[in-house]
Amino acid sequence: QERAEKRSSMLYDYLDSQDFYKTVAAKDSRSHMNVTFRTGNDELDAKFAKESMAAGMSNLKGHRSVGAGASIYNAMPIEGVEKLIDFMKKFAEENK
Repeated sequence: QERAEKRSSMLYDYLDSQDFYKTVAAKDSRSHMNVTFRTGNDELDAKFAKESMAAGMSNLKGHRSVGAGASIYNAMPIEGVEKLIDFMKKFAEENK
C-alpha cells in the first residue's frame, strides 16, 4: 500500500504541478493503480501514445473516454514512474 501510494503520488504531484496534461479523475476519486490524464488535444494524445511506445513504455494509450492511462500496479518499480515522468516532461516541452 505504501509503495502504491508513493508511485501514484509522484505521478499526481507532477500532473498537478503543470498545465500541459489534465487529470481525468477528481482528486477525491483518484486511483493508486490507474492514473488517467490527457493533453486536451486528440492528435497530441495519439502522438503521446505512439512516442511513449517508441520510448519503451506500453499500454499508455488508455481508452478514448479517459485519455492516457498509466497502470502502476505492484510490479511497477519507482524507476518506471520516474521514467514516465521524465518522458512526459520532455513530450510536453516539445509539444507546447
